Amino acid sequence: MQLQRFVDALKADLTAVAELGDEATADAATRLVVTLQASIGLRLLDALSEAALELTDRLPSGHVEVRLAGQDPELIFVGDEPETAPAAAEDGHTARISLRLPEALKTAVESAAAREGVSVNTWIVRALTRSTTSGTTVQSGNRLQGWARS
Repeated sequence: MQLQRFVDALKADLTAVAELGDEATADAATRLVVTLQASIGLRLLDALSEAALELTDRLPSGHVEVRLAGQDPELIFVGDEPETAPAAAEDGHTARISLRLPEALKTAVESAAAREGVSVNTWIVRALTRSTTSGTTVQSGNRLQGWARS
């Protein structure tokens, strides 16, 4: 999806409305449109992100992500990963740990688990399994290399 097309349409609309006034109004509107251009693009991305969250809430499985290719966003459906048992569970034994989380993080984890329709424990086990078996992340200086998921 090309956001620039929508930004340009909004600029044209604002310019057309401003031309109804005198020359000073048209000049002020032109300066305002140039100033708002970046903000308009960010607001459209915000709207797409909220739409992706609403779609995800309505899906029986998987989730929708907004991915950027340059400045052009794409809505991508990501299916649930096949159920993978943690390495420790393969031998039939499980371990119990006590985990202390900041309240905000606990709430975020509970929300993520609810969106995926799984228990908090299952969500944490999946997240830990993905992070320990997937790609690696290396940080050197001010650069962060690796992969991310939102």
